[in-house]
Parts: sequence; C-alpha cells; structure tokens
Amino acid sequence: MATPYDIRADFDADTIVVYQAYAPALADAALRAGRFVAPFSFHRMTWIKPSFLWLMHRSNWARKPGQERILAVRITRQGWEEALSRAVLTTADPAAVARAAVHVQWDPERSLRGAALNQYSIQVGIGRDVIRAFAEDWTVGLTDLTPRVRKAAALVQGGQAAKARRLLPPERVYPLPRALEGLTLPR
Repeated sequence: MATPYDIRADFDADTIVVYQAYAPALADAALRAGRFVAPFSFHRMTWIKPSFLWLMHRSNWARKPGQERILAVRITRQGWEEALSRAVLTTADPAAVARAAVHVQWDPERSLRGAALNQYSIQVGIGRDVIRAFAEDWTVGLTDLTPRVRKAAALVQGGQAAKARRLLPPERVYPLPRALEGLTLPR
C-alpha cells in the first residue's frame, strides 16, 4: 500500500537513479570524465533526489542560474541504502543533525506544472564524510538529461502535458528495507 512518504524512483535490481542540477562547467567535466571531478566539490554536502519532478521544480526546469544542466546519476542500491542507514532527518535534534554524515528531508512532491502534491519526495544530503564514496564508489553512470528536460519544459509550457509526461523517467515505489524505514521517515 502506497504512503505519502514512499520513495519513488527509477531503479533496477542493482542501481537507483538520482538527479542533480549543476552549472554547465561542472556537468561538462563530470560527463567527460564519466565521474565527478573538479569543479565538483568534495568538501561540501551534495543533495541527491530520486524524484525527477521535484528537481524540475527546484531547478525551474534547468533554468535557474547554476542549475542549467540536469544529470541522472545512477548509483548502486548498496550505496543508496548505506547513505540512508547513516541519515538523520533534518527535523531531528539540531546537535544530531550537525554530527550526521547524511541528512534526509521530505518536501512536497510536485506535479508536471509544479503544484505541490499530497505526497512527499525524499532529498538526501551526502556530507563530506561520505561524498568520496558517493562520487567514486557508488556512482556507476552519469547521463545528461538536459535536452530532454528542455523539450519537456517546452511541451508543458505549450499546453502539451501528455507529450511532456512521456519524456519523464519511470518512477515506482522503492522497496526500502524495514531496518531503514525508521531512520528516514518523519515522526
């Protein structure tokens, strides 16, 4: 049974896709190298999102300055679940949040047109202590979705939502191991 706090994602038996928005220089360097390299920062938290539409809302369909490129980052499910096992909800005790290697927050999911929905999307902040594992061990592929994002945005803006919807990545409920549910769900 679906709940408002299900993690919806594109995943297979071994990997899950998360999305990030970057400035062109960072996206180009990562795509050329096939992994995250400078100017990607290994010294600050990076936020990953398995909800494509939430990132479209956040980046204004890749139109916000510094967020003009959308990358699909395919990471191992093992890495994803390790991150969640180390996570603290951002609504927890401030001291616990400050010490946490990974942060989790839930924000309203978004419709194709950006309206808030009655379900929530998980955002996972990968901190400095685990960012190298994310970038070097967990990441198995990077795909530039920017052309697809621009096409979908133009279709939405032109009143062709059904055509735009066909360009969205498939997302379904991720089977979160029970041991992780208490760590990631709001209380």
